[in-house]
Amino acid sequence: MEEAILYIHGRGGSAQELEQYREVCAGFELIGVDYSDYLPWLVKGQVRAEYDNAREKYSRISVLANSIGAYFAMNALQDCEIERAMFISPVLDMERLILDMMSWAGVTEQKLAEKGEIPTNFGETLSWEYLSYVRKHPIDWRVRTEILYAQGDELISRKTVDGFAENHNAELTVMENGEHWFHTREQMEFLCEWLRKILKNMQPGLTNEPH
Repeated sequence: MEEAILYIHGRGGSAQELEQYREVCAGFELIGVDYSDYLPWLVKGQVRAEYDNAREKYSRISVLANSIGAYFAMNALQDCEIERAMFISPVLDMERLILDMMSWAGVTEQKLAEKGEIPTNFGETLSWEYLSYVRKHPIDWRVRTEILYAQGDELISRKTVDGFAENHNAELTVMENGEHWFHTREQMEFLCEWLRKILKNMQPGLTNEPH
């Protein structure tokens, strides 16, 4: 087997989620990145280590990432040789997301800089260090990318997704009755069919430049 798919889960998930994709990804070796911290400067090393290990064994590596896992993938692998990226409900603009959450919580940049960290009533802790890292480490993503987005996504705006797809010439698929977290039977069937079509059409030797 020459081709592998690196799976990067979202917040609250685990590498074991890849088991639900094993049948769809027949013919590819599935490799899960198991991380429990969500600080990008820590996750970056873990993602890169898994990629480097896979690179020693497989000639072609693709990425399947969910939610914030997409941001971690881009942050860690933007200078790596990747055949294809398949992003599910992806966080494509982390700075925009943080600024949106600050707006929801009524927190200004000045206040966050002064406090360092501010917990919110929707379960997230805003961090000046995190925002500063994101700004100091911009993403330059040139991998051929497929995006699955849910029309009912309450976290990522359609404007952000459309902008990324246009700027990166990415293929965008939208599920009208979907949510940010694909989990119902209907949603998972839609997701698996989306993934199946991509993998079926993948051809050896694709470059990592956008189409």
